[in-house]
Amino acid sequence: MIEQASEKQGDAISFADYMQIALYQPGLGYYTGGLQKFGAAGDFITAPEVSPLFSQCIARQVIELCGSMPQFSLLEFGAGSGVMAADILLELERQSALPETYLMLELSTELRQRQRDTISARAPELVARVQWIETLPEGFVGVVLVNEVLDAMPVECFRRKARGVEQMIVGYEHGGMYRDYRAADAAVCAAVDTIEQRREAALPAGYCSEVNLNIRPWIEALFASMKTGAVLLIDYGIGVKEYYHDERNLGTLMCHYQQRAHPDPFWYPGIQDITAYVDFSEVAHAAVDAGFQLLGYTTQATFLMGGGLADLHQEQVSDDARQQLLLAQQIKTLTLPSEMGERFKVMGLAKNLEISLSGFMFHDLRSSL
Repeated sequence: MIEQASEKQGDAISFADYMQIALYQPGLGYYTGGLQKFGAAGDFITAPEVSPLFSQCIARQVIELCGSMPQFSLLEFGAGSGVMAADILLELERQSALPETYLMLELSTELRQRQRDTISARAPELVARVQWIETLPEGFVGVVLVNEVLDAMPVECFRRKARGVEQMIVGYEHGGMYRDYRAADAAVCAAVDTIEQRREAALPAGYCSEVNLNIRPWIEALFASMKTGAVLLIDYGIGVKEYYHDERNLGTLMCHYQQRAHPDPFWYPGIQDITAYVDFSEVAHAAVDAGFQLLGYTTQATFLMGGGLADLHQEQVSDDARQQLLLAQQIKTLTLPSEMGERFKVMGLAKNLEISLSGFMFHDLRSSL
C-alpha cells in the first residue's frame, strides 16, 4: 500500500500519510489487523489494563459531570480491548448511575469483536447497553472518553532550516522505502509559525520534531456533535514550551513492539505501534477556539487522587496479603512519576455545562499551557 500510495502521489507521500497507512489501512494497518496489541501479551499496557482502579476513578468523575442530567450517555473513542468500558459500567452500576447507552466509536472490526468479548466476559448483564458506531453521533449528551487516542493520530515530521521549513516525505524506490525532506506545505509552515509564537522564540536551525495537524479539525467535529456534556482526554503529552524545547530537537516520535520502545517508525510497518506526544497547548487552544470551556489540566496521578483513588483503595482493603501487594503495585504504576503518574496528563473540556471537577482540585496545570 505504501508503494501504491507513493506512485499515486507521483513520487512520495507525507509522513502523516505513511503513518495513516501503517496504523489504519483496512486489514493491514496496526490497529486494523488481528495482532495482539494491548496488555502483557501485546506491545504495550494501558492504564485501564493496569488496574480497575483507573476506570473506577473515571466512573466517579462521570457521576460528578452527569449527576444533574436526567439521561446521559458515554462515548469512548478507540476503546482498545474494552477493559475500560467494562470496568466503568460495573462501577456505574454499583453506584446506581448507569448511562442510557455506552457508545464505542471503533472502526476496526477485529477490535469491535474483542471489545464485545471482553465486556461479555466481565459484565455480561451490561453488554446490551453498549453500541458500536463508526461516526460521531448528533446532539450527544453526556461524557466523551478519549484515552490514549490523540498520541496515535498521524503527525507530520518537520525540520527547521535557517530559512524556511522542510517536511519529511516517504517514498518507495528500487524495492525499498526511503525517507527525505522537501519544502514544507502551507499547513506545516503555518503550524511551525504558531509553535514559535507560543514558545516565544524561533526554533534553531536543524531542529527536528513533529506536529499533529489533525487535532483542530477533530476537536471542531467533536464540539459540533455535542449538545451538552464534557470530554476527558487522557494521554502522554506536555505543553508547547516543553514539547518544543531547544533540547528536545529530535521530536517525540516513538514506536512500540513486544513491550519494547524504539524511535524508528520504518521498522515493521503495520506490525508496530507509532505514536507521538500530545501537544496539550494545541489541544487547549483548539478546544477554546471551537467553543469548549477548559475544565482543567493536570497529571494522571493528581487526577486519580482527586477523583477518589484513596477511597477506592480503602474500600478494597482485605486480609489477603498477596491481593494487597498487587493493589499497591497497581497504584504505584498509575501514580508514580517514574511510571504513568506524571508522563500522562488529563484534560477536561465542557460544553453547556457549568461544573468544577474534583479530579482537577489538587493541582491544575492550565497556566503551563
